[in-house]
Amino acid sequence: MHETSPATTAPTVISRTGVMYFPIALVSRLPYAMMVIGVLTLVVSARGTVELGGLNSAMVGLGVACFGPLIGAAADRFGQRPTLLITGAINSVLLGTLAWIAFSDLPVWVLFIASFLAGASAPQTSPMSRSRLVTIIKTDLPPQRRPRALSTFLAYESAADEVIFVFGPVIVGVLASTLNAWAPIVGAAVLTLVFVTAFALHHTSAPPQSAAERAATLAPASELLRPQLLITVVGIVAVGLFFGSMLTSLTAFMQDRGAAEQAGLIYGVMGIGSAIFAIAVAFLPPAFTLRYRWPLFAALILAGTGLLQGAHDLPSMLLSLAVMGVGVGPLLVTLYSFGAQRSPEGRSATVMTMLGSGLMVGQSAAAAITGTVADQIGTQAALLVPLGAALVALGSGAINWVLTGPGARRTAAAE
Repeated sequence: MHETSPATTAPTVISRTGVMYFPIALVSRLPYAMMVIGVLTLVVSARGTVELGGLNSAMVGLGVACFGPLIGAAADRFGQRPTLLITGAINSVLLGTLAWIAFSDLPVWVLFIASFLAGASAPQTSPMSRSRLVTIIKTDLPPQRRPRALSTFLAYESAADEVIFVFGPVIVGVLASTLNAWAPIVGAAVLTLVFVTAFALHHTSAPPQSAAERAATLAPASELLRPQLLITVVGIVAVGLFFGSMLTSLTAFMQDRGAAEQAGLIYGVMGIGSAIFAIAVAFLPPAFTLRYRWPLFAALILAGTGLLQGAHDLPSMLLSLAVMGVGVGPLLVTLYSFGAQRSPEGRSATVMTMLGSGLMVGQSAAAAITGTVADQIGTQAALLVPLGAALVALGSGAINWVLTGPGARRTAAAE
């Protein structure tokens, strides 16, 4: 009888999650990515005004900002399963109601409230998936394998978000053009009911803790206000601002050329490149620490938005999008890696939800602002908004450089 080597018996992330975890987690976050653009499409079609559509998208983001972190805190306290089952059911009903309200004769303020509540109840599957994987890596894997595994799976998660945020608007466009403007929101409600439920019931879902366990393992909420963590949130809000402003200004750019419906496809050039480079982060040398990565990747986004200012035809627009894609995916991985490192004990889901909410808030706010700028001033002015978002990303990276300090450990997972 031969001995089994430790290498063959050591657990892996996939052995702990199972292969089906990843497609379930991927599809379950699709409604979240469809929500902002879906509400915009719904309201513009139903009420006939782009400005009102942008404001309702902003209300979705406001709802996420107000309640997203609270949903994450509830998951840390009571477990992900009950939290996701409750929010998923409520969100499905609210999305269906929102689609009905948009085409009804009810006043605008009712539509605003419905949009806010849809955002407020959005299940936070993406940050909770990150929380699950980070917990598995930190508790089940041998210490020497944790840094590379953390980098690899956070890179995968960011790439997954990139793919979803690229294809979410495409799916919205297909459903709205082939069926009706209400179809994307109703589709999001159905996907939420089916796949968020499946994600909630998956065996990786963290169980609720007893009062004694929470007291022993839950760090004080005040630790969520540490400057190092808050600057990470600022950085990811900047990425959200970039996403929202870039898609909206690109739509205006293509509308000027009589092809507004092609904006989602053109945007995919940046998204696909971004996803590829996000995955490539796992192969970066350990000496290239997170502290260095943030300002460098933000500078690449800034370079792309600089090229954007001189983009007067499609080839030059594609070039600027390609340059931005090299920076934005790796920057997302970097920011989520910082979030994983800086999570207070027992508050991983809260922190990841703060970051996911920041991304959605930035996206929805920038979409509303950029749409107004494009309508009132023009496309060239709208193209300045992504440049401003890139400057915020670079500036927050500089502040993080100071807060992190020169004594950071020089490993792939070090600050």
